[in-house]
Amino acid sequence: MDCLFAGYGNGGLWMGAFCEMSVVPSEKLDAPFARNPRYLLMTAAPARPWLVLTGLAMGVTVTNGFARFSYGLMLPAMKSEMGWNYAQAGWLNTANALGYIVGAVLTMVLIRYTSPGRLFGFGLITTAVAILATGLNAELWWQTLWRILAGIFGAMSFSTAGALTAGLFRDDPRRNALAIAILFGTGGGLGIVLCGAGLPLMLDRFGPQVWPIGWIIIGIISLSFVPLGLWSARQLPAPALSQTKAAPLPLRRIWPEMTGYAGFGMGYIVYLTFLSAWMTDQAASAGFIAAVWVVLGLCICVSPIVWRPVFARHASGLPLALILCCIAAGSALPVVLPNGPALLISAVVFGLSVFMAPGAVTNFTRQNLPPESWGAAIGLFTVVFAVAQTVGPYGAGLVGDLFGNIGVSLLAAAGLLLIGAAAALLQRPLK
Repeated sequence: MDCLFAGYGNGGLWMGAFCEMSVVPSEKLDAPFARNPRYLLMTAAPARPWLVLTGLAMGVTVTNGFARFSYGLMLPAMKSEMGWNYAQAGWLNTANALGYIVGAVLTMVLIRYTSPGRLFGFGLITTAVAILATGLNAELWWQTLWRILAGIFGAMSFSTAGALTAGLFRDDPRRNALAIAILFGTGGGLGIVLCGAGLPLMLDRFGPQVWPIGWIIIGIISLSFVPLGLWSARQLPAPALSQTKAAPLPLRRIWPEMTGYAGFGMGYIVYLTFLSAWMTDQAASAGFIAAVWVVLGLCICVSPIVWRPVFARHASGLPLALILCCIAAGSALPVVLPNGPALLISAVVFGLSVFMAPGAVTNFTRQNLPPESWGAAIGLFTVVFAVAQTVGPYGAGLVGDLFGNIGVSLLAAAGLLLIGAAAALLQRPLK
């Protein structure tokens, strides 16, 4: 059975940490290896796999939807109340991305000594606490601290969620792929839907000064998701470790795909960070801001269904290029056509594409490289993405301050995404 850790999560980080632990049927292992309890997979599937998946997806809702992307909805109120410029506002998402890098590296070290389930549970609990703590102090240093910690702890839980989900339907590739799609598409999208439906209306009703209460409410909701998430993590064993030595990666042949993915990392985060700020500057109503974010989240939930046929047909860089073009169009539309229908179309186009860039990279890797190289390849793509992601929010904030208009930053992000798409188009199949 193939390693079915299809990368539907933002950044594909979990696969970099775990695809080297490929799912290997026990009958294909040599006898000493198969008898080693450290490597032996439990053959019995969980009794209630869909409930287990629900718990894992709720973990992704916390670590991805709440901890990472709800900040874009809070930003206008926080910026207004504390007198931040765009660079300071963007810095907090850069801080979160820096924490994400640290968490990724830490997870790849710790996984040698503990199980994915324990890391998932620890990351879930600490991320929920970090979200709650964000609302306890308005000082920039405090906000920076907890955004970094939310990135570190969130990366631990987010990374391990995919590995755990891959054990749900080991003998059913179709259900396995569906479970991964639900985990990252629905899990991440649900967080955006919930925050989008509530935060803009709350801030409009009670004023921007209540933004700390928003973080506290999100933190409490996150903590309420923890019990089911912990239960789910305990139902699944760790995947078996492959003993096959990976061949060196063909770096010269995959540079277009890496360049395209770097463009994705720098560009996509600008929209999610500054969309609400842009709409607020354009005097959009709270109800309309909420509607746009709900549409965005719902489209993220269904995006795997839309892109699955494209992934199945192409082993080149074309899927990534198409996705980046769609993200670029979604990023530019609010500025080019700043009206209601265009903003809703922007949310649809962006939402249907943004979480699929990691899927495109995973698809490229699986179709072009041997299984023993998947972990190293996705790990490399993840590092490229994570580093690029740290540049986007702060750089966009500087551009917004320079021109006095954050819309210019959205256009600049669209340009970076198109450059990445052009690079990805140069990628040819390796086989």
